[in-house]
Parts: sequence; structure tokens; C-alpha cells
Amino acid sequence: MEQLAVIEFLIEAKRETYAGNGPEVTPSRPNSHDLAFAKGNLKYIDTYLGSEKFAGEEALWENDKPSWAMNYVGRVIAEGFSGDFLKEALQNPPLHMPCRGPSIYKNDMYTYTCTVDGSFDWFTGSEVIFKGAVKVYECMFHGGVIK
Repeated sequence: MEQLAVIEFLIEAKRETYAGNGPEVTPSRPNSHDLAFAKGNLKYIDTYLGSEKFAGEEALWENDKPSWAMNYVGRVIAEGFSGDFLKEALQNPPLHMPCRGPSIYKNDMYTYTCTVDGSFDWFTGSEVIFKGAVKVYECMFHGGVIK
């Protein structure tokens, strides 16, 4: 399948799962949170552990073969973090690099920034949220195409 179609599916899947408050599915591991979305021959699963300090993985399958994955680890580091604001930012991944959210997103007193090195095929990155001048959240991620 062409990469643009896969990226468009990934964006739709992100909006239908965690970022869109989608329902959790049966956990794959003890105390994990799993969210899934499928369409045609494509499947997406996001599974994570924890809440204020967390780690997880998003992965894509095409015809039940793994084709792309991203690992992430993050934490809330100060009072005032808003999970709703994070989900709002994650609803807007850029088409050229749909790993997490846009390079910058603001709403009221919150600012989300995301930096990524690499391409959809192989990347590392980080995201942070500030409430005013205070950093309240940070997350690191990496991933790419699986062959």
C-alpha cells in the first residue's frame, strides 16, 4: 500500500482511539491500556502502561504483518497538566510526520510543542506541554517502518 494511504489511516486511527477518547479493548498485558482501530486490511493498536509516568507503543499492521511502530515514554512533571489538552493536540498530527501532534499547538494558557528528527520511515522526537511558563509534561518517542 502506498505510504500516503498508510499515513492517512494512521491519522484516522489516532483520532478514533486515545486522542479521540475511543474505548479501550481487552488488555494485552496485565494492567495495560489498549486501544485498537481497523479498516480494510490495516490495523492499529496503541498499548500503554501507567498514567502520570507511562510507556507505550503504537503499531500498524497491513494484512496482519507489522509495518510501522513507535515507542514512547513520558511523564507529568508539574501541577496543572491537562490530559484533555494533550488529546486535543494529538488530534492534529501533521500529514508529513504523523508521529504525535503538530510542531506547535496552543489553546488558552497551554502550549504543546513537538520536534521530530528523521522521516516516517525512521525517527526520534520529543514533545512538551507548558502551562504558561511552567513545563508540566514531557514525552520522548522513536520508531519507523518495520520490514
